[in-house]
Amino acid sequence: MKIIANNINTGNILEYKGKLWRVSKLSHTQPGKGGAFIQAEMKDIINGTKLNERFRSSENVERVVLEEKAMQYLFSDGDNYTFMDMTNYEQIEINEETIGEQKVWLTESMEVKVSFHEEKPLSIELPKHVIMTIVEAEAAIKGQTVTSSYKTSKVENGQTVMVPQFIETGEKIVISTIDGTYVERA
Repeated sequence: MKIIANNINTGNILEYKGKLWRVSKLSHTQPGKGGAFIQAEMKDIINGTKLNERFRSSENVERVVLEEKAMQYLFSDGDNYTFMDMTNYEQIEINEETIGEQKVWLTESMEVKVSFHEEKPLSIELPKHVIMTIVEAEAAIKGQTVTSSYKTSKVENGQTVMVPQFIETGEKIVISTIDGTYVERA
């Protein structure tokens, strides 16, 4: 869908120079001399390279609308991850490169949103939080329970998470999938 550059927003997906770009920063500039322009910082969806581009405010750009589907994570087989469409039970494979660092928080039967462009999966969006069980935690240091100090612990997927002193092995905790930090007890 064609839009004028003045209507570009952060987060939009643009088709530019034969590639798909996600707009990460925008600045509108109206110099004293000449026409107004939009400075856009964009990131290539496929390989992650960045591009700073200047558009005249009246210039037409191609905005891409992605199709989102609710899917369920089933299993991984090497570098491929299998997901099932929740409406028609069709299964697709998405490679590890597309999923990126989020792969550590995927758990069986987890519902995710998969974004598609022309039937090709471009990215996945995990739920904001996951519940994990602590499998290994450092012993609490006596006298440290009053302060807000943290200790390292290992959760069931092998990741290390900083948790408060009162959390012990075997407890379930809520972890943010955005940055991998402790949120609360489950």
